[in-house]
Amino acid sequence: MVNHMRLECDAVSENEVFARNAVALFALPLEPDLAELSDIKTAVSEAVTNCIVHAYRGQGGTIGIECAIEKRTLHIKISDKGRGIPDVEAALRPFFTTLPGEERSGMGFTIMQTFMSGFKVESALDKGTVVSMSKAIGAGKKENA
Repeated sequence: MVNHMRLECDAVSENEVFARNAVALFALPLEPDLAELSDIKTAVSEAVTNCIVHAYRGQGGTIGIECAIEKRTLHIKISDKGRGIPDVEAALRPFFTTLPGEERSGMGFTIMQTFMSGFKVESALDKGTVVSMSKAIGAGKKENA
């Protein structure tokens, strides 16, 4: 069985906490350990912050959050309808940022890739971006019958 969840929220910094906690709560039936839960929350925080800061440049918009649980894997999509990314390949490189004067480390996508089992970015200029991530929960643990 696959379980789904879909949310939409305003692209404001206050909703970053809401988004990461909503996804973490959705993942709880998988019984993630604290490290897995932290990885999920961090990756979602980075994706939502990218929408607020880069897609909409703090000017408002909406962020879509979709999750699905399939077997022992949590699938997450964070989407916006903002500016889009001109060069996704460049944006995926560590320390790359389009806002160098604004204390941005350029590590958001790198963090997401590191903390998740699967990661993909799709973007179109002036149409938006979709970040798709997955996290296998309990990888390496023995299944209890």
